[in-house]
Amino acid sequence: MTGWIVLLALAALVAGAAWVRLAPVDPARWHADLGAPGFSPDGGVFVCLAPDQQAGDPAGTLARLEVIARATPRTEQIAGSVGEGHVTWMTRSRLVGFPDFTTAQILPDRGLCLFARQRFGSYDWGVNAKRLEDWQAALLAAEGSG
Repeated sequence: MTGWIVLLALAALVAGAAWVRLAPVDPARWHADLGAPGFSPDGGVFVCLAPDQQAGDPAGTLARLEVIARATPRTEQIAGSVGEGHVTWMTRSRLVGFPDFTTAQILPDRGLCLFARQRFGSYDWGVNAKRLEDWQAALLAAEGSG
């Protein structure tokens, strides 16, 4: 009897992991308009870059951020473009493949803003904040070397 319970628990774990990896992603749902009336960053990490991180214009900073995002392991662009001034990427965790989404958008009154959040669960163990910190550090390093 105990063997069956363990087997069923293992099967449920495998099925859950498969769902996380294979669940369809609707880009329209995750490509948030950060400047829309009523937008709320609840459930995520929201930051607008400091002026020293936007050396030049926000569009140039977004172009540099795109290079950084593409170099981030397990990250792919799912919506938008640098030309639109609005891009969303999906980054998956290494082991299970949990999808997290990061949207970057140029807002007229604030410059380049970023919003990172997880798809599953209510707590992300700080990985979204860490990704934004890493990307901001890489932007500063790129500015310093350019």
